[in-house]
Amino acid sequence: MRISLRNFDRAAAAATTIAKERTRGFSIVEVIVAMVLLGIAVSSLAALTYSVSQNGMIATANAYRNGVLMQEINRLEGIPYDSIAAPVTSTVSVATGPYPHTTVIRVTEPTVNLVKAVQIVITPTNTRFKPDTAIFIRTKARTSKVLCTDCPQS
Repeated sequence: MRISLRNFDRAAAAATTIAKERTRGFSIVEVIVAMVLLGIAVSSLAALTYSVSQNGMIATANAYRNGVLMQEINRLEGIPYDSIAAPVTSTVSVATGPYPHTTVIRVTEPTVNLVKAVQIVITPTNTRFKPDTAIFIRTKARTSKVLCTDCPQS
């Protein structure tokens, strides 16, 4: 096998070897472009993470508020009708625990000695969370005397 050096140009050969050496590594411009793209991706993920954490905090506060509201409703529905004084407005503030709030209970008597309307308002201390209201009606039970044969019927 014979190698011919007739068309050999040393300058062109040196230029191609230098060009090949330059393409081996990264240039500073490529690194800067990669950093900018990474920064954009990470900042959009940070905004998403912040939004998810805020929604999680609001959902937790709503769960606490609903729990406090259901606790008050169950307490007031469980006591006898005559034990609920009307008309009364009572306010209770809770400053400790995971859910500081103010509870306002209003009892009115639209029909005297027969119907009581109870309104419960839960207002969180933190103003970012919304207050909630529940209203229910308590009625006095009418006793029936089905088994009484000699009782006067009214």
